[in-house]
Amino acid sequence: MRTGLPLSLAVVLTILGVSYAQGQGAPGRGGPPGAFGRGRGGPPRTPRAGALYDITGYWVSVVSEDWRFRMVTPPKGDYTGVFLNQEGRKVADSWDPAKDEAAGEQCRSYGAPALMRVPGHLRITWQDEQTLRIESDAGEQTRILHFDAADTPGSAWQGYSKAMWEMVPAGRGVNPVGSLKIVTTRLKPGYLRKNGVPYSANATLTEYFDRANEPNGQSYLVVTSTVEDPVYLVQPFLTSSHYRKVADNSGWKPVPCAAK
Repeated sequence: MRTGLPLSLAVVLTILGVSYAQGQGAPGRGGPPGAFGRGRGGPPRTPRAGALYDITGYWVSVVSEDWRFRMVTPPKGDYTGVFLNQEGRKVADSWDPAKDEAAGEQCRSYGAPALMRVPGHLRITWQDEQTLRIESDAGEQTRILHFDAADTPGSAWQGYSKAMWEMVPAGRGVNPVGSLKIVTTRLKPGYLRKNGVPYSANATLTEYFDRANEPNGQSYLVVTSTVEDPVYLVQPFLTSSHYRKVADNSGWKPVPCAAK
């Protein structure tokens, strides 16, 4: 369970709580869907059938904070807001994008701990009843989120992601709400920011995906992330990223990774 939710996420959960209270959040009359049990007289629902809300479709990033770290490449040695230890600062201070390019590692800042902060579009689909697929046109990266017990290797930059629908109590008289929780490990070492701020292969990424629906029909996806790394960080690195739902793939423009 999360503690210390950021204001943006608290607003999202409030919106979702109101939606459930009005009977709009969960299909059918039995409250939240079968990710939390069986349908009436039926077998347990799959993660897809029991989803708390739909996050599939196309989404575009909304950059309303940390502009200088996300829209442009920060100067070498600028790791403001990231609490690095001595070794982490040493690695960041030695960042050399030309060296990364020569080594074929220009995707170091597109790994799972950084990908959702890179401006661009997402395409989210269900690969099957137990697996979500998140494609990013930024860096042409694909994340696979596993709800089942399959213990398959993760991709080089995106690691192995275990997903679940996690309930959040909404208070007496209000149906529970919740989030899509994702925990990612087995990461190839990469950068939290494009200017070489590092994370190691021992890092763990924990994310919560929440959907908020505005009265005007617009929908937003809020991604709250925590990166813990015993090798380079002295405390967790926390971020909150936002995406707006778009109608189609008209803005979808895959672009390869860039080292700088």
